Amino acid sequence: MTFLLNIDVPDVAAATTFYTAAFGLTVGRRFGTDFVELLGWPAPVYLLTKQAGTLGAGDDRRRYERHWMPLHIDVVVDDVDVAVERALRAGAILEAPARDAPYGRIAMLADPFGHGFCLLAFNAKGYDARCLAARIGTTGRRRGATPSSRTQISGSSRRCRRSCRRCCGRRWPPEGGCS
Repeated sequence: MTFLLNIDVPDVAAATTFYTAAFGLTVGRRFGTDFVELLGWPAPVYLLTKQAGTLGAGDDRRRYERHWMPLHIDVVVDDVDVAVERALRAGAILEAPARDAPYGRIAMLADPFGHGFCLLAFNAKGYDARCLAARIGTTGRRRGATPSSRTQISGSSRRCRRSCRRCCGRRWPPEGGCS
């Protein structure tokens, strides 16, 4: 199984300019004037001209002012601050400045067509930091832990001796260890 990403936009030329400048994507193929393939991410991106007001899904009409979406793109980068500056120069709108999070650094933006996206740089723990934070209380024990499932404190890292399946689906210890 594989996936691709389709992004509806009102103007494919403007969207091509934005996505190539903001993210370093390159044009793969052009299918006429209203349909472009962009390459450079793990999945191909297809920009599709769909005019505002046309039927999108169900009874909902397409609109390109900023809107909430239950699905958005997280673009993983090496340096969030550098990526934010690049995206802003290309025309992105900053909605939440870069901030540190347990799993790394994140900023929230929107493209010029109302689609939200995040720029994200993982630290060494990545999303595993969220898993550990959810399990570990301030006492250093997993919430609801029995004496046999208490965590060990090793330096600044807390490690659970039991399976991680409850929160992140991995067996303990994770391949490559846990930091």
